Amino acid sequence: MSHRSAVHELKTLVLSFHSLLAVETVEEERIRSLLMEVANDLRLPFYEWSVTEGLRRLRGPTVDTTQDALTALRHIERIDGDAIYLLKDLAPYLSTASVARALRDLAQKLTSTRSALVLSGSPIELPADIDALAVRFELELPDEDEIRDVIRSVIESVSARQRVRVDLTREDAQRIVRALSGLTLNQARQVIASAIVDDGRLSVEDLQTIIKRKGEMIEHGGVLEFFPIGGNKFELGGFERLKGWLERARIGFTPAARDLNLEAPRGILIVGVQGCGKSLAAKFVARQWDMPLLKLDAGRLYDKYIGETERNFRKATGLAEAMAPVVLWIDEIEKVFAQGGSGESDGGLTHRLFGSFLTWLQEKNADVFVVGAANDLMNVPPELLRKGRFDEIFFVDLPTPDERKKIFRIHLLLRKQDPAPFDLEALAKATDGFSGAEIEQVVISGLYRSLQKKESLTTEALIDAANSTVPLSIARREDIEQIRDMAKGRFTPVA
Repeated sequence: MSHRSAVHELKTLVLSFHSLLAVETVEEERIRSLLMEVANDLRLPFYEWSVTEGLRRLRGPTVDTTQDALTALRHIERIDGDAIYLLKDLAPYLSTASVARALRDLAQKLTSTRSALVLSGSPIELPADIDALAVRFELELPDEDEIRDVIRSVIESVSARQRVRVDLTREDAQRIVRALSGLTLNQARQVIASAIVDDGRLSVEDLQTIIKRKGEMIEHGGVLEFFPIGGNKFELGGFERLKGWLERARIGFTPAARDLNLEAPRGILIVGVQGCGKSLAAKFVARQWDMPLLKLDAGRLYDKYIGETERNFRKATGLAEAMAPVVLWIDEIEKVFAQGGSGESDGGLTHRLFGSFLTWLQEKNADVFVVGAANDLMNVPPELLRKGRFDEIFFVDLPTPDERKKIFRIHLLLRKQDPAPFDLEALAKATDGFSGAEIEQVVISGLYRSLQKKESLTTEALIDAANSTVPLSIARREDIEQIRDMAKGRFTPVA
């Protein structure tokens, strides 16, 4: 959301007599700046309150004894004329009945005026009767114009204390702006300031440091894992049909496709046998399309506190949209949205979350390409398998002999072994029924045995490691056959 759009939406709410707004955000200075601009445009006084400072008018003194929430609300009730009031972190005090009653009475009294009480904080939990009165305003992450303004502001601020050199072409500057997308203004300010102060200059050489810091900040939020464009080195053996589809789908992100009113691809669902490359495929998509990758952590998405899970999901999708174009990888999607939620064991939480996901997937405007991966087809909600939810549903089976040879080659090279001396034909035969992950473990196990014996790795050592492995195709034969039967004729094979 641009600064101008946010001001316009807030102004519209004020002018349409919405007297109580709730803005859930950690960006207190940003909402303050927006509300000050709204007040200025409407020629209204601007007041702000906090429990430490009390109630004060912009550039005016604090009103005595108004640090107490109830006293502050009663004072606001006595103020003549319309005004905008920013009430910082008031929500926790609404657990006191007298404060909640005073806010409710005041909001109702101001309904026919241009006054607005704006609650800010994170999270904002409101009593049900007050929540029914309030309009929740979602402050989206800053757009590129706001990030550029922050960069200019930081350069000016640091320049006042030390000499600063800016060595950026127009393209380099845009890369830095893109690297900062998905962060709050305060986070972007900290990252840029750190990059400049470190050596007194801002250049394209700071890009990797910025991306590293960005990844740390995203992962600190606890729901998403970040894979930058340059850090994605994964190879994918086989999957030729998927690779061909990706080449064609990539065109959907081009201006030529937009000129023809073609929508950018929404995403793909990859189902199939465990350990056969579904996760690698998600990383491969991001690498092929030169996009950053975000992984949604299902385990950390769910929270024991009421409302936190939905809030985590909105935060994750909002961040993905702010970083667009980006690939959003949801691993084990059947665990995130198991059967769409029964509505019983979790009070309908999973059902609501699943509904929110389907709506977002259908209506999102940003170039967020979703890669869902599922191991257990029995628990994938039928709605996800419906035609049109995803652009394509791919099925991953156990690798063919040729694919097993490619997988051996990849993992040997990854561990600094020249594949040439190895009999890849014999290795493929010895690992019939093995998944890609199991072949990787064969290579690792063979290397450990060779190191222990202080010998070079050989084909025979790898075959010995394979012979001592019981693959899933044997241990879970019935499950794998069931997955194959369900997928046959319904989904597109990746190979």
